[in-house]
Amino acid sequence: MKDPLFSSIDKRSEHLCAMADEIFDHPETGFEEHRAVKLLTDYLTQEGFAVQIGLGSLPTAFRAEYTFGDGSGARIGLLCEYDALKKIGHACAHHLQGPSIIAAAAALKENLADSDNCRIIVYGTPAEEGGGGKITMLDEGFMADIDVALMMHGSPTTCTDVRSMACVEANVVFHGKSAHAALKPDAGRSAFDALLLTFQGIEFLREHLLEDSRMHYTVSELPGPANVVPDTAKGTFSLRSYNSAYLNGTIKPRFEDIVKGAALMAGVTCELSYDRTLDSKVPVLALNDIVMENARLVNAPTLRPPREKTGSSDFGNVMFRVPGSCIRIAFVPEGTSSHSQTFLDYGKTKDAHDALVYAAKILAGTAWDMVKEPEKLAAVKAEFAATKEKMAQA
Repeated sequence: MKDPLFSSIDKRSEHLCAMADEIFDHPETGFEEHRAVKLLTDYLTQEGFAVQIGLGSLPTAFRAEYTFGDGSGARIGLLCEYDALKKIGHACAHHLQGPSIIAAAAALKENLADSDNCRIIVYGTPAEEGGGGKITMLDEGFMADIDVALMMHGSPTTCTDVRSMACVEANVVFHGKSAHAALKPDAGRSAFDALLLTFQGIEFLREHLLEDSRMHYTVSELPGPANVVPDTAKGTFSLRSYNSAYLNGTIKPRFEDIVKGAALMAGVTCELSYDRTLDSKVPVLALNDIVMENARLVNAPTLRPPREKTGSSDFGNVMFRVPGSCIRIAFVPEGTSSHSQTFLDYGKTKDAHDALVYAAKILAGTAWDMVKEPEKLAAVKAEFAATKEKMAQA
């Protein structure tokens, strides 16, 4: 039943693999991905999608939509990244994502009918590598128009993910009073003492948190000479949990108490600020199952069980708001680390091109299932709501 859908991708594969190679050969870092955006959006425009380039404050974000019938049915979101790493280039395989996603979108456009009353919505999301482009897009109201979010990513194995870590970075500055450490130490109030007390407090806190929580810290600015009581001390802290509700409701308040307590003990004042938070994914196993059924259908390589726990990603912020899944497609040897030279070396190989095509077919097939069998999308939405409610109670 999906053969025509997959054939639509096959006939586009040579052109789209060449597009991936061009993106690979001209790496662009976060928020500077103008060449990649033009390649992707020109293709979508030619395929009949309504394209908007530049979303909110992000010139290299884009949205493309094709509507069938009255558009009252499933709203399928297909997301792609295209930013490269600084200095090393596309060592995370983001060059494969855009061409794979637009292949899936074009195939769906060619094979669905007006009677399906659905919408295929492609979002181009810049600056995943440290820029958090999806967070800005969500904050500015984008991606509220999709029922499900689907992505692909190059990988050593073909699998899905279950959980990811919520993460927030905190910046703490303590202000004390400088004095000569030998001649008049009683006149000083050491800001650095407060920072050291904060580090120690975190060590005591660890045993009282859920075991899969994480806390890291470092001195972000060294104090002055040893014979001077430092009047300023700065530290950076990363707080992580596999549950955003637990991070925000338990870890952050207890961390804040430690900072305030350290300032009180040292007789100094403190400033505490947070950078953007990466949310934890709300896992939807029913959606992962649909994705992997399609992976088996197309005989994708190196099929493996899902990754139960992963690091942090701005895709977590999307999956915290709508059901989502990312198919990770094998194209490098099993065991290879991302952001590595091996990822770079394999970037334009046949394995990479095959991964692009496999992922396009898997995501097109997944979208097809949810459009043609609305009960599947309903089950995905129901599981998402139930899981998110359960996580909120942790």
